[in-house]
Amino acid sequence: MEQPTLTHSGLPVSQEDLLLINQFAKSTLSPEQVYIFSLHLCDNDVDRDFERFDNDALHHLGCLLLGKSGLFDHQWSALGQTARLFRTEVIQEPSLRTAAGDPYQWLKGWAYLLRTEKNQDLISEIDGGIKKEVSVGCAASRSICSICGAEHGHCDHIKGQTYDGQLCFLELKDITDAYEWSFVAVPAQRRAGILKRFSQDPGGSADLRREAELGRKYLAALRQEVLRLAMLSDDQLDAALFRKAAGRLEEPELLELKRSLETRAAKRFPPVVQLRRASGQPLEDAGDFLV
Repeated sequence: MEQPTLTHSGLPVSQEDLLLINQFAKSTLSPEQVYIFSLHLCDNDVDRDFERFDNDALHHLGCLLLGKSGLFDHQWSALGQTARLFRTEVIQEPSLRTAAGDPYQWLKGWAYLLRTEKNQDLISEIDGGIKKEVSVGCAASRSICSICGAEHGHCDHIKGQTYDGQLCFLELKDITDAYEWSFVAVPAQRRAGILKRFSQDPGGSADLRREAELGRKYLAALRQEVLRLAMLSDDQLDAALFRKAAGRLEEPELLELKRSLETRAAKRFPPVVQLRRASGQPLEDAGDFLV
């Protein structure tokens, strides 16, 4: 039977990488036997569940996740083990800010899997961007309210609500364990996922950061416009709840909602037609049309 041809995609395998990988292998692996890819595991920004890791938690997670298996949808089964993390690093992005206003940081991981016939479909799906989003499974002993600093459950603040212009979220602290990381359809953290391999252009990272910042500003403005249109369409609407809901939507859903709300708002507030002033009409009577 003819053996399948395995594509040599993925990140280059350095000797340092191979030494780290072989700490987890029973037999010594060669560069040709492994496929390496990098991941954005988690960060210190507020996620879709209105929670975030503090900076110490990111560093501790980096240590605890070393050697942990990659699964599918957090299903704890040996049949779902696909890859293993062999290196992690907390990346500082001082030019970016979180929803809380502090410097952005994220945990980067490098994982490997074996180049086997069984894994070739998964490798192709990773290279093709099908398997992309990831999520981490861990335990935190403390979660702190961002508004008052109380332990979760010991105050009346509700995460996702806004109090005096400040978003309420829970800050996860004191990570006690990290179980695994998984390929998922919708991660709690918006940026979590497999990273593309970019060229070594020195200006590339700065360009990407600028583009990412522009993208965040665009989405923030789009969400604000959707909220404005929603309030115009229904003055009984709970703005805080709608803002929370809109915060979970991405561009395609926001644009569709914006189109719908524009139609509703136009029906409720039709444009005023400027009429020609009748002969003999005093000028002051046409004051509504003066600009």
